[in-house]
Amino acid sequence: MTIETMPNSFDAIVVGGSYAGLSAALILARARQRVLVVDAGLRRNRFAKAAHGFLGQDGRAPGAIVADGKAQLLAYPNVQWLDGDATRAEAANDGFIAHVADRPYHAKRLVLATGVVDELPELEGLAERWGRSVFHCPYCHGYELNEGRIGILAVGPLSMHHAMMLPDWGKVTFFTNETFEPDETERIALATKGVIIEPRRVERIVETATVELSGGQRIAFDGLFTASRIHMASPLAEQLGCAFEDSPMGSFIRTDAMKETSVPGVFACGDAARMAGNVALAVGDGTMAGFSAHRSMLFPAQ
Repeated sequence: MTIETMPNSFDAIVVGGSYAGLSAALILARARQRVLVVDAGLRRNRFAKAAHGFLGQDGRAPGAIVADGKAQLLAYPNVQWLDGDATRAEAANDGFIAHVADRPYHAKRLVLATGVVDELPELEGLAERWGRSVFHCPYCHGYELNEGRIGILAVGPLSMHHAMMLPDWGKVTFFTNETFEPDETERIALATKGVIIEPRRVERIVETATVELSGGQRIAFDGLFTASRIHMASPLAEQLGCAFEDSPMGSFIRTDAMKETSVPGVFACGDAARMAGNVALAVGDGTMAGFSAHRSMLFPAQ
């Protein structure tokens, strides 16, 4: 039995219905391929009120951008949408099988736009403010702080990167929080940028973005930044045997310039397939993955 004759068969299955997945599916739909999008409904930026830095959509609610994209995609009759979690995937003789709620779906190509999960520092009050007044990306959220008071919560040496960048967006206090001690060269560099170093332990975050230190002192800020670590939101890439790249923030799926993974016929895009990203980069990744998945069906490797 071939993919074409199997029940629940498609030319491509896109796992993940956020920015990268929608973009990949749109390209494949416009190539008149039969496309299934499987979406678990957990966008990484679902906590943020607005998305920024995406041309033509700057300042819009992330959910509104996704809703518009989904509506535009589903206007194509060759696209099906399935709300659910793809929990397992494997290669078939002439394609791949993805399982959703223990039901198999077959396709010639797989596009993984499965995203990542942020592992946040364990600090009281931080998680509930994530994406609202505690951020990780200055390009996404720094401008809206209006050159105000910015606190950086260190998680290790990687936080020096934040501390050197964020003075372009406001007046910075760097809470080393007993996790990182700048050396003399780093201290000079921070002083040159006007960064205040605060070595006392951070106990909790209260109010909008107020840091409470050991001893009870509170310092109010307009916004806080910290670095998260990431892990895959889905096990599919590992199940399929895709290679990964390591980064200071965690591992991500290795792809070539055309967004194909180390497994022929499996493509990956968006945050799951890059060290760091934003909405605009995810959309571009998805576009390339869609192009490449289609072309690989037209011109299969010999």
